[in-house]
Amino acid sequence: MASDLEPRPRRSMSGPGSGLGRLGLALALVSAAQFVLQLDFSIVNVALPTIQRDLHMAPADLQWLVTGYALTFGSLLLFGGRLGDLTGHRRLMTVITGLVLFGLTSLSAGLAPTSLALIASRFAQGASAALVAPMTLALVTDLYTEGPGRTRALGIFQGATAAGASAGIVLGGILTQFIGWRAIFLVNPPIIIVLVLLMVRLLPRDATHARTKMDVAGAVLATTSIASLIFGLSQGQQHGFDSPTALTALLGAAVLGVTFVVVERRSPAPMLPFGLLADPARRGALVVMFLMGAVVAGYVYFTSLYLQRVLHFSALMTGFALIPATATVMITSMLITPRLLGRFGVKPLLLLGLLSTGLGQLWLSRIDAGGTYQLDVLGGLLLTAFGMGIAFPTASVAVTAGTRPAERGLAGGLFATSLQVGQAVGLAALATIAAARTQAAHGFLVSGYRLSYAVAVGIVVVALGVVLLVLRARGRPARA
Repeated sequence: MASDLEPRPRRSMSGPGSGLGRLGLALALVSAAQFVLQLDFSIVNVALPTIQRDLHMAPADLQWLVTGYALTFGSLLLFGGRLGDLTGHRRLMTVITGLVLFGLTSLSAGLAPTSLALIASRFAQGASAALVAPMTLALVTDLYTEGPGRTRALGIFQGATAAGASAGIVLGGILTQFIGWRAIFLVNPPIIIVLVLLMVRLLPRDATHARTKMDVAGAVLATTSIASLIFGLSQGQQHGFDSPTALTALLGAAVLGVTFVVVERRSPAPMLPFGLLADPARRGALVVMFLMGAVVAGYVYFTSLYLQRVLHFSALMTGFALIPATATVMITSMLITPRLLGRFGVKPLLLLGLLSTGLGQLWLSRIDAGGTYQLDVLGGLLLTAFGMGIAFPTASVAVTAGTRPAERGLAGGLFATSLQVGQAVGLAALATIAAARTQAAHGFLVSGYRLSYAVAVGIVVVALGVVLLVLRARGRPARA
């Protein structure tokens, strides 16, 4: 019997250095690309005060350094995934094109002479990242057949995702403090040059399937509806959800979303074939990722605020304080989840991951104004991180299982979009709830933080219900 670690024959990586070692290097490169994207998403947060001072940015403009990246990245993920599936060219070329553009826009951000130039570069960074993110997940499923080999590969991939998000906070603090804020962007181009050169040499370069036309109407509607949603949520968080701008954007998102569904059902070649969502396990996993995105975004945000505003940690020390969570996610997703998933299957593992995440949020909901990192925070971080390390790789297995080559980019886009939109919705909702509670408690910050964690527990309970009701009892990944 062929090893489950071997690539499909039609994607043979023959030649010098072929075999498991070459396949492992290919996986490392794909994971490294995902690491860089996640790194850049979080690395800018620590440097915001320094950027504001150096470029004399208004507070209203400063938030666009974060929102601009999230807006274009989140709204273009589905389009990027479908584009990689339908062009008929190699997935590798889509990834390389996105990485080259990401490197160029990182360079323009690092050299930006004005705040407007920097904001424009962040918008462009998000757009180029949306070409890469869906394809990296698709490449993992191309490289490995379904079974234990793919499960282990997805665990490594999700570990790199978590590591990039947390490493960005630490690296951003170090670079900003010792070199300057421009270094957080200029660190990307040299890394990307190395990645591109190695990818051209090591990754499979055969075409995936025949060329197909893009559903332009569906692509435009999907992109604009998600962009309107993220923009409306951002404006609501900044100015209140009763503001005309937020209400108009959110209403527009709803109208565009409904129109997208109607157009897609009538299209002979839809951008999003609804048959892809026919599998209950895939549907349930996408809903879980949306809900987990809401929880994760809130827990990182409020934990960082609690450490800095209440326990008086510096930005750099806050980054270091999150390292145990990063290590837990990586160890769990890379070493523990693949073994458990092969034995117990998708449904039990999702339940375990959500249960651990819920317990972690419950722990954090008991934080105190006179608390300590060791007693009030660390336990909740580790429980939440363990749950993430279980749930994220398991959900990615469920979303990608059984997909045809022509659908793998779209599956990757759906996975990333559900997580990204969940983060946007969750952060806006939880931040609004916490702010209202803090105001009612006469400025007592911890009161708002506690409520945000308690609401997150409720979100996890909803996710548990989805798993129990939607996912079939089966879902154990087949062995090669």
